[in-house]
Amino acid sequence: MTTFSTSTEFWGDIAKEFYWKTPCSGPFLQYNFDVTKGKIFIEWMKGATTNICYNVLDRNIHEKKLGDKVAFYWEGNEPGETTQITYRQLLVQVCQFSNVLRKQGIQKGDRVAIYMPMILELVVAMLACARLGALHSIVFAGFSAESLCERILDSSCSLLITTDAFYRGEKLVNLKELADESLEKCREKGFPVRCCIVVKHLGRAELGTGDSPSQSPPVKRSCPDVQGKLKEKSKRIRPQISWNQGIDLWWHELMQEAGDEFEPEWCDAEDPLFILYTSGSTGKPKGVVHTVGGYMLYVATTFKYVFDFHPEDVFWCTADIGWITGHSYVTYGPLANGATSVLFEGIPTYPDVSRLWSIVDKYKVTKFYTAPTAIRLLMKFGDEPVTKHSRASLQVLGTVGEPINPEAWLWYHRVVGAQRCPIVDTFWQTETGGHMLTPLPGAIPMKPGSASFPFFGVAPAILNESGEELEGEAEGYLVFKQPWPGIMRTVYGNHTRFETTYFKKFPGYYVTGDGCRRDQDGYYWITGRTDDMLNVSGHLLSTAEVESALMEHEAVAEAAVVGHPHPVKGECLYCFVTLCDGHTFNPTLTEELKKQIREKIGPIATPDYIQNAPGLPKTRSGKIMRRVLRKIAQNDHDLGDTSTVADPSVISYLFSHRCLTIQ
Repeated sequence: MTTFSTSTEFWGDIAKEFYWKTPCSGPFLQYNFDVTKGKIFIEWMKGATTNICYNVLDRNIHEKKLGDKVAFYWEGNEPGETTQITYRQLLVQVCQFSNVLRKQGIQKGDRVAIYMPMILELVVAMLACARLGALHSIVFAGFSAESLCERILDSSCSLLITTDAFYRGEKLVNLKELADESLEKCREKGFPVRCCIVVKHLGRAELGTGDSPSQSPPVKRSCPDVQGKLKEKSKRIRPQISWNQGIDLWWHELMQEAGDEFEPEWCDAEDPLFILYTSGSTGKPKGVVHTVGGYMLYVATTFKYVFDFHPEDVFWCTADIGWITGHSYVTYGPLANGATSVLFEGIPTYPDVSRLWSIVDKYKVTKFYTAPTAIRLLMKFGDEPVTKHSRASLQVLGTVGEPINPEAWLWYHRVVGAQRCPIVDTFWQTETGGHMLTPLPGAIPMKPGSASFPFFGVAPAILNESGEELEGEAEGYLVFKQPWPGIMRTVYGNHTRFETTYFKKFPGYYVTGDGCRRDQDGYYWITGRTDDMLNVSGHLLSTAEVESALMEHEAVAEAAVVGHPHPVKGECLYCFVTLCDGHTFNPTLTEELKKQIREKIGPIATPDYIQNAPGLPKTRSGKIMRRVLRKIAQNDHDLGDTSTVADPSVISYLFSHRCLTIQ
């Protein structure tokens, strides 16, 4: 394994490949991982100044002469909606939007909320924030108005960037309506957001932008067709989107007036770059903070080596930019390497289940990175939708978001990769910034379902409950013993929560919250969460957050949420609800509860199962025994020790009234 001193030397050499306005004059790395010895902190290259936007755009254009290279092929929801943008064109738009933000009063250190689908303006907006030193806080466009409001309030965002509407497959999402609802909630809570910039996405044809890729991507279908679809798809949609005078501004109008040059704001390597919220076991999302210098080095390097990047590659990460995978391996990592990427707005099954493979052939994609959820979903339709496309360009396949089950891994390797493409099964987290455990293509023999080995300088360990490091074959808590450049630096506005969540349980270690097994060959296998978190379709959800949303319904007195195996999602939500007196459990109430969760959290948190539970299994001290509930949800009668259950009859009742589930 790489020793710590050689690790810092490695990152020191990597740092020389980037532009620094002023070099690091002090220690290259300082840190403390031990809460018993004082405040937790990590500082890589503190005192050095740079700008990540300058490194991923200006440097590639001026030093590496990549101005005319395609940065992104944009593929819309409809197969006919396409455009592309070069590095030079992207820089022009980023400078223009930096000027727009500056004119709206955005300065270094300000927070900007972004709530957008997978369109080029999303990349432009985040890079413009980085260029002027503002922190972007991107909220996945599948989240509810309540979730957006919560994130805006937590980080005091002074401006919101959103879109009129977009299609996700057949479904129309009126994003502006959700944004308006969110901003109204913010006003009610005493925090009025003063400006909302709106991209005219569905109405692009009205703008007459033509097919010029230097403009916003054109919508190839005609405007009447779009308006017809708006009326046909949703009764809520209005011919004109709502407009709040004095707050709402059109993106295209602001851009027309903006200059195309903007001097980057030079930031300290340890200045914050962005905030990205991830679910927390307390129910309140955590604002994970990543910084400019270390994050830049880490995502650039992991992208380069894990995907065996070459200049002629066409890279496609199917993740939404609203998640960390999209931040690191759609935007910053590929651009830092001067790569050409595919940016895809749609879903794998629209207009048919061959969509991904037709895009692979269309753009001659060489490196493909997706989630086990998508693989399991497409497996159901058999081999033919895949094999009818060539896929001859593919060289490396990757998976992200959750451990991949061996059956899905083998199908991915045999059918999608035609048994010739190595698979990089990557373990990492929002908090880690980039890949932590992964095979390197062609260099490490693969085991289906194993995250394999640590990336350069990453030092994992497996601990038992007492905090002792286990050697050889072992199973326990996965931790890391030393910092890497991409590690988060704090939870926004709550450093105590950062220390408690990641460093308090085992002082001296970063605690991932995941269980792990190391086999006799030294391969690491992630066994799942060790805290009250669920991994649904690769997205972490807090059981406490879902329980809280359920209990806001007037009919619910108590709720408990556990995970249940799901053939596509990996894990789904199984909810137990105890009703208040006078309320009846029926299908109408079930739908109301599902709707409540969709509105409070978002569609991804919609439970598959809700069971009436007149009582819950509790200890004599009143603690809900979720271990027992997980057994009931899976119809597993091997309960282990139940001597501490206050009322064993509750368990029998719940078993006899459980929901019919699929495994």
